[in-house]
Amino acid sequence: MSFDPDDLLKRLQALTSGYSPARWIVAFSGGIDSTVLLHAIVTSNSEIPLLAMHIDHGMQTESKSWDSHCKNVAAELNVDYLSRKVIVSDVNENGPEAAARQARYAALLNAVQDRDCLLSGHHENDQAETLLLNLMRGSGPAGLAGIGARQAFGRGLLLRPLLGIALQEITAYANEHNLSWIDDPSNVDTRFDRNFLRSEIVPKLAARWPAVSNRLRRSAELVGEASELLNELAEIDLEYCGSRDRLDIVAVTGLSHARQRNLLRRAVRLCGLPPPPATRLYQIINELIPAREDGQPLVAWSGAEVRRYRGQLYIMAELSETHELSSGKLQVRGDDLALGPGLGSIALTKIGAGGLDPALVDSGLSIRFRHGGEEIRIDGEGATRKLKKLLQEAGVLPWMRDRIPLVFAGETLVAIGDLWVSADHVAANGFTIAWRDKPPLH
Repeated sequence: MSFDPDDLLKRLQALTSGYSPARWIVAFSGGIDSTVLLHAIVTSNSEIPLLAMHIDHGMQTESKSWDSHCKNVAAELNVDYLSRKVIVSDVNENGPEAAARQARYAALLNAVQDRDCLLSGHHENDQAETLLLNLMRGSGPAGLAGIGARQAFGRGLLLRPLLGIALQEITAYANEHNLSWIDDPSNVDTRFDRNFLRSEIVPKLAARWPAVSNRLRRSAELVGEASELLNELAEIDLEYCGSRDRLDIVAVTGLSHARQRNLLRRAVRLCGLPPPPATRLYQIINELIPAREDGQPLVAWSGAEVRRYRGQLYIMAELSETHELSSGKLQVRGDDLALGPGLGSIALTKIGAGGLDPALVDSGLSIRFRHGGEEIRIDGEGATRKLKKLLQEAGVLPWMRDRIPLVFAGETLVAIGDLWVSADHVAANGFTIAWRDKPPLH
């Protein structure tokens, strides 16, 4: 059966079963895939509002004319049009393709509102190429499942209704309706892995096995089902072992190594962190878990890390180094003072008993991070205590102890974040410390 608007509408209805889309947003590059997708939606007479959104990466000299072309096509189809220009980072360990994709999806994500459905023109041939790419990268089940047809995307969904449609059918539709589209010259540059597969490898496979793209798509679907089962198993193990960002080591080690790796992959993904390489998973299981507690063991990869403390595994974003705050002054009614990536901000709030003496606040307060040797008295009847000992007794995570904002009046430590106030500088009607967006300390 050849592709037509009715077929597309049925696919969209199946993908949105149990969901009420507010808008279709077509990721409109102007290429043949998105052009056919946009035209078919319009022709299907779908009653859901439609927006064509074009992303200008600025990586080709023709990008301005592409924007104009897309705008004209949308106008001819009487479709609302939105264009956004993005800056593609030239620093990406996975190359310029990945950097452009990251910038594109960030812009699209920003446009998606409640219950919007972003529609991408990925088709059967794209799925085959993705599967082959991921095979060459040594991917596991999640990667070999290829491109998903439906997934959560910000406040809405990301749908790929053309995944079961071959490029030949898309081309036939475009020619039948006399559509015009953009041919991006970078798509034939075989320095890029996907283009090499598309130009050199897939045609040879198709010459031997004409239905290769269809077969690879079916394989991806089957692996996708297996991947879903692994996710379900990981959810069961996650409930038993703790939470997505904190796992009980005794419970984890009660699982087979394969289930441990499956659990860790799922937990990392649920935390929104970059997937761990296989080598890091083996390090966590074989080196970090059995490591001595006082060694503060750590396994890290780009953007993420796993630590161990008091019988727990902590899955977290990569910690940044702390730096002295050049403008680290606390003022009444002043703006919150940012502490650095992932550390939140700090401010003064006057709420009554137990806060810092107003006279002390008037004399000026500064914020620093721990250097070692700091002391404070937190009990009016007690002695001065070493900050290091206080943090240990309170069970503050070792890696957070140097990241707690310390409040000083001159050279005197008068408060430790929002945890303790100096007993020597407290007042009946004082100012308390508000630490907003505070990271987990325990």
